[in-house]
Amino acid sequence: MIYKHKIIITSEINNLIEKSLSEDLFIGDITTESLIPISNIGKAIIIAKSDGILAGTDIFIEIFRKVNPNIKINKLINEAKEFYKHNIIFEISGSIASILQAERTALNFLQRISGIATTTNLFCKKIEPYKAKIIDTRKTVPGLRELDKYGVRIGGGLNHRFSLGDGILIKDTHINIMRNQGLKLRDIIKKTKMNISHNNKIEIEVETLEDLKEAIDAKVDTVMLDNMSIKDMYKAVEICQGKVLLEASGGVNLDNVKDIAKTGVDLISVGEITHSVKTVDLSLKFTG
Repeated sequence: MIYKHKIIITSEINNLIEKSLSEDLFIGDITTESLIPISNIGKAIIIAKSDGILAGTDIFIEIFRKVNPNIKINKLINEAKEFYKHNIIFEISGSIASILQAERTALNFLQRISGIATTTNLFCKKIEPYKAKIIDTRKTVPGLRELDKYGVRIGGGLNHRFSLGDGILIKDTHINIMRNQGLKLRDIIKKTKMNISHNNKIEIEVETLEDLKEAIDAKVDTVMLDNMSIKDMYKAVEICQGKVLLEASGGVNLDNVKDIAKTGVDLISVGEITHSVKTVDLSLKFTG
């Protein structure tokens, strides 16, 4: 279970941690074992080599505890807080061998989740003057979706669907299949409504302003404007007049997100924040 600023180590996340550790340790750490007795005690720090938003500290600490419960960790910067180059984030003390064995797995999680939070925050800051909100997609690493989407929330973004069962999203593939069967857009929406609970909200993807008008008339809840030009997005907002939520999608990046937000859309979905993660640069250094 994941709260706003805390990851609870559920059985699923515990299994993920154990599987990740086993990738490094399934036959042991033969280098460290040949050089450093497990009884040798030392101190280390995690130091930032770039700026960012910190996310994933609970998993980081849990990984060290799994390798050796006697390792002591002092967190100097809290979850969801900004950090800057040269900041010390953690102080670690205990068995040197255990610290070395936990290091890479722990940093892999911390750097990735913090990277997602940091990039998401950059997008959010770009559009601060406008009403639009940054949302994520399902373009996540298999098995890591819960953590990837947690990083998005820490960075100030919102989560779209976690799974295909979380909401109705009629995409172009669905539409093309149904149109090949002779159905028009309004017929597709009508058929969807007939086969779902009244509690389900409906989102549909459109590529033209004509399809947008038809979707509005059919009373969907959200319309995704797929790869529309900025000019057409302005027209879409004018046509919509607040009757449905408008989501801009496709080709969104840091260079154009502000121009997209200016159009007046409500949501901007960004696949880049999870599918092309730039991890933050963190390093472990021994200090004694």
